[in-house]
Amino acid sequence: MSMEIKIPKEIRTYHESVFWGLSMRQLLCSAIAVGAAVGSYFGLRPVLDQETLSWVCILCAAPFGVAGFFTYHGMTLEKFIRAWFRSEFLCAGPRRFIAENYYQALMEDLDKPPLPDVRKWMDKRKEARSVQESRPVYKKGGHT
Repeated sequence: MSMEIKIPKEIRTYHESVFWGLSMRQLLCSAIAVGAAVGSYFGLRPVLDQETLSWVCILCAAPFGVAGFFTYHGMTLEKFIRAWFRSEFLCAGPRRFIAENYYQALMEDLDKPPLPDVRKWMDKRKEARSVQESRPVYKKGGHT
């Protein structure tokens, strides 16, 4: 007797099934969709005929059903709508791409005169420090 355990190829696509292979989100959204369909059926039954009422029930339940099962690049419906709204309205506008030519910048830097020699500067600094250290330091209220 052997035991087999299914391991998903992509671990990020794994979702825990709660009931009938549905995740908790899918189960809740399905229950809400059924509730919306039943509520619209009993609420509009005296007003509409049977065919129109069935279409209204479908239209009332569809958004909740879609919300439970929709995924796009790992995003749920709410995250997708938020990203779409942000990209289309909040951050909309022309986006210009300006390329940087690194080779041209390097060539322009090579055409400039070289920086002053750092070693000479360091030597002058060491000389200045040695001169400062060789001077006597007088403290207030005392002798050296």
